[in-house]
Amino acid sequence: MTQQIPAAPAPSFAAREHSERLVERIRAAIDAAGGALAFHEYMHMALYEPGLGYYAAAGGAALGDGEDFVTAPSVSPLFARCLARQCAEVLAATGGGEVLEPGPGSGVLAAGLLVELERLGQLPERYHLLEVSAELRERQREAIAADAPHLLDRCQWHDRWPPPFRGVIVANEVADALPVEVFRIGAEGVERRCVGWRDGGFVDIWSPAPQPLAQAVVGLERDLGRELPTGYVSEYRPQLPAWIAGLADCLQQGALLLIDYGYVRSEYYLPERDQGTLVCTRAHRAHGDPFDWPGLTDITAFVDFTAIVEAAVDAGLDLEGFTPQNHFLFSTGLEEVAAGALAADDDRTRLFASRQVKVLALPGEMGERFNVIGFSRDLETPLAGFAGLDLSRRL
Repeated sequence: MTQQIPAAPAPSFAAREHSERLVERIRAAIDAAGGALAFHEYMHMALYEPGLGYYAAAGGAALGDGEDFVTAPSVSPLFARCLARQCAEVLAATGGGEVLEPGPGSGVLAAGLLVELERLGQLPERYHLLEVSAELRERQREAIAADAPHLLDRCQWHDRWPPPFRGVIVANEVADALPVEVFRIGAEGVERRCVGWRDGGFVDIWSPAPQPLAQAVVGLERDLGRELPTGYVSEYRPQLPAWIAGLADCLQQGALLLIDYGYVRSEYYLPERDQGTLVCTRAHRAHGDPFDWPGLTDITAFVDFTAIVEAAVDAGLDLEGFTPQNHFLFSTGLEEVAAGALAADDDRTRLFASRQVKVLALPGEMGERFNVIGFSRDLETPLAGFAGLDLSRRL
């Protein structure tokens, strides 16, 4: 018997009002577009519309409806401690420098990195946080102030790319939230998923793909060495090259580390993955409906790591490595940083630490569902995180 996952609870009155305001704004955009809005434009508004989008207003958490930012840093401080060791290695190789974190979420990772970098004697001259949401900025400031109040003056928030620097860029679960074009292979060619409004709700509208999307799909098929079958649905990220280029432009010297869930291209577009990878989450319940309470629902799609490499190389960066998260963490000292807690006399401390390690590292948990990919510019020191297992050949 299949176990049924409970539906997400109904939003609070304040949350419903918030979502309804965003719905009205999206409806106005649909009308202005002539009755159909490209899905990537809908996704952008649902996530980033100023004051209303899921990330722009901290999602349901800002409205008391729960927290959906369940990321590795929030699972365990061990993640930040290991990542800090890799950052410290780069900062030492560049003679010091700065750190940039785009999309810093709750601020937990920033706080953890700063604390561990101080312990390692490699504090950055400046810790840049790229964040457009005022609500999230305040949460990030509170998180850092709680764990490292004496380091708060090293933090600087931005709503656009900071000036170029030497050091490290760390992007944890950011690429998956970049809006996607959703396409379908139709009988007459490539089709594009658009969003309309009918009978009191959002509806899908499939229309012939514009030339840039059609050409992108042809390029994917050429790279795969096969045509995608009729009826096949998947995604493509049109903003990815510009986003990677923006990150690369910030990096005079140092390393870029991206941590996310996804596949290499040959696995992303497998024949059996014919309904795409779009994932929606509200109140910790995953589902497939991006029209469910806009502004309260997270919408993401898996990452094409091959596309990331293409964009990074085009932007002048060198590929350093590609590995599952568990191999990266073990290569940057997970066993060592967890040793104290795992050997504690207190059973509760020991069991809690063991559970954290399992969630971060086991294949059935985050260990192999997430990958780390690294790039560099003018960096002679190889990155330790990829010393144990480097799967770059698969890209």
